[in-house]
Amino acid sequence: MLSEKIQQALNRQITYEYAASYTYLAMAAYFESRSLPGFAHWFRVQSEEERAHALRFFDYVNDRGGRVYLGAIDEPQNEFASPLDAFEQALVHEQRVTAAIHAIYTLAAQENDYATMSMLKWFIDEQVEEEKSADEIIQHLKLISNDGVGLFILDRKLGERTGDK
Repeated sequence: MLSEKIQQALNRQITYEYAASYTYLAMAAYFESRSLPGFAHWFRVQSEEERAHALRFFDYVNDRGGRVYLGAIDEPQNEFASPLDAFEQALVHEQRVTAAIHAIYTLAAQENDYATMSMLKWFIDEQVEEEKSADEIIQHLKLISNDGVGLFILDRKLGERTGDK
């Protein structure tokens, strides 16, 4: 059985994950409007991953005899100054998610909730990959700068992304 504090923290995380999914879908829409289908595809895949993460937390709360309560999701940002701006914001968002997961892990450790700590290990490892992926694209966008050919090539590369990473 989950403690009330852990259950509340996990429910907040479910909402964060759904908010991330919604944010990334808005980013995909932005890139579609800019005729960058590869960038849009990358963010659609990212949106689905975040939705899967939310469901993983959802299932865990239920498996531990808890009760899922879904929170409200704010409207996401829909316009960005550039592709670089969108990815920089995605990285900041991932860093916030990482901090939230770390806070739950700390709480679970304080409460000796070893099952939750074990479950969170997967998310901790996943967040390293999430941040690395966004940062690599940021570095590529900085190298490209305003080069249209470079942006076109990166767009094609991002369009090859699969849901399995």
